[in-house]
Amino acid sequence: MFALSGRIEAADLPQLASLAADETSRVIFDLSEVNLAGREAILFLSRCEARGARLENCPGFIREWIAREKGGT
Repeated sequence: MFALSGRIEAADLPQLASLAADETSRVIFDLSEVNLAGREAILFLSRCEARGARLENCPGFIREWIAREKGGT
């Protein structure tokens, strides 16, 4: 489980991707303390979720944004 807090910025994504790739078991991101995320972070989280990662305690604004991105709007 990776607990994230504050901002998730594009500069953070390579390190997060590396950590998640090193995990042999299912990846879980706890997003309860995230208060800001850029589009790159939303796309990253969406891709992770599509590959089986769980987004726990996902703030509503992130969940809505992921849904909009999946819908292509």
